[in-house]
Amino acid sequence: MEIKGKIIVALPEMSGTSQAGRAWKKREYVLETQDTIPRKVHFDFFGDRADQYPLNVGDDITLSFDIESREYNGRWFTSIRGWKAEKNNTAPQGGGYMPTEPGFPPAPVSDFPAAGPSDDLPF
Repeated sequence: MEIKGKIIVALPEMSGTSQAGRAWKKREYVLETQDTIPRKVHFDFFGDRADQYPLNVGDDITLSFDIESREYNGRWFTSIRGWKAEKNNTAPQGGGYMPTEPGFPPAPVSDFPAAGPSDDLPF
C-alpha cells in the first residue's frame, strides 16, 4: 500500500536486544496527508530500513507500507511498517524562480504578463 504526505514528527531511534539475543532498532514517524481532511499516520521502519530511509520533519514523501496486527495477552495491536520511502519533488509550483549562477541574486519573477503595445495607457 502507499500513502503520500509530509513528515510532521520524527521520534528518536529505539534499539534493544530480543529474547533470542538479536539486536534490533526502529525509527518512528508521523506523516500528515494533504487530503481535504488531513489525517495523521504513525508508522515505523524496523531493522536495516531504519538506517536506509532517514527522514526529517518537513520531508514530503510517498510511503510504501504493510499493515500488521498481533495479539498480546488477549488484546490486539496494529502497526504500520514502512518498507520504502521516496521523497517527492518539492520544487516551487508556478511563479517560482530558478537560481542563476552562485553569488548572483535570482531574476525577479512577475505574476503579470509582459506589457505589449496594446497595454499603453494614455496618461
